[in-house]
Amino acid sequence: MKKSSSLLKLALCTAIIASMLGGCGNSSKTETTATAESAAESNGETSSKADSAAGSYTIGISQLAEHGSLDNCREGFIKGLAEEGFIEGENLTIDYQNAQGDTANASVIAQNFVSKKYNLVCAIATPSAMACYNAAQGTDIPTIFTAVSDPVAAELVESLEAPGSNCTGTSDALPVEDQLKMIRAMMPEAKTIGIMYTTSEVNSISTLETYKELAPKYDFEIVESGVSSSSDIPIALDALITKVDCISNMTDNNVVNNLDTVLAKATEAGIPVFGSEIEQVVNGCAASMGLDYVELGRQTGKMAAAVLKGEDAATMPVQVISSGSLYVNSEVMSQFNLTIPDEYKDTYTEVE
Repeated sequence: MKKSSSLLKLALCTAIIASMLGGCGNSSKTETTATAESAAESNGETSSKADSAAGSYTIGISQLAEHGSLDNCREGFIKGLAEEGFIEGENLTIDYQNAQGDTANASVIAQNFVSKKYNLVCAIATPSAMACYNAAQGTDIPTIFTAVSDPVAAELVESLEAPGSNCTGTSDALPVEDQLKMIRAMMPEAKTIGIMYTTSEVNSISTLETYKELAPKYDFEIVESGVSSSSDIPIALDALITKVDCISNMTDNNVVNNLDTVLAKATEAGIPVFGSEIEQVVNGCAASMGLDYVELGRQTGKMAAAVLKGEDAATMPVQVISSGSLYVNSEVMSQFNLTIPDEYKDTYTEVE
């Protein structure tokens, strides 16, 4: 009995030792794998980089706010990429983030894109573009922007012809003179045009200066009203509508996000509002010599595709789309007794 007990003890000890050795082996393997993964991450060997080597790409889209013109830019951007062979769900993964009009959110989004080492980031609207540009400094991640009226003033590029850094895109320079000419044709007796803008938006300031420079040519005076946040808009509007014959809206993101307030107060005062692109007319502006933002985004997507294929963003000129088309909202036009001048009757588009 004692001999059997000794053999049993020996067998149990052998089993325990074998189990411990096996456990150590598994632990060592797990630690080695984790260390390799950590090293790969620290060396920049991310899934995005690996995917691009295999012909698949990951990009981030940072959109400042959710409104028609910027949504159209995003739609066009994805179309442009697809036309050049980069198709979402096949060889392209898109991480779309919306800052909800908050520049602090835009910065967080940009930093997140860069930390994930995406192949490219697309920024829609100037504050998002500035955030992405700044976050990508010191990396090889290109920033492709759209809906930026003055990329030079925003310090995104050195010049339109030669950006000079890993950042380029498309500019939505508003057709200001066409807009003034259209308003004069529709309101021959008007003397003053009100313009509301956000004091921190460099594009708005630049476009306002263009309005002020060209207004005398059409016998207009520009009455400006600067705001710093959306909460300032109602009070600023109350003062502005008492001084002007109409309002001309720009693509100022803060103001566009509050277009319902602008339209409500202006309509109550009997003041027509002219938009700067088709979506503003759809939403209640009387008319606009506006840009096609889907087409703007489409051109941007084609530029992004060229960069993904190896072209250098630093030497790729900014594409400026500035030719406007007349869009009218007949219901609103009728409300303010406005008619389409003869010179536009063969070229305008009526929105629904």
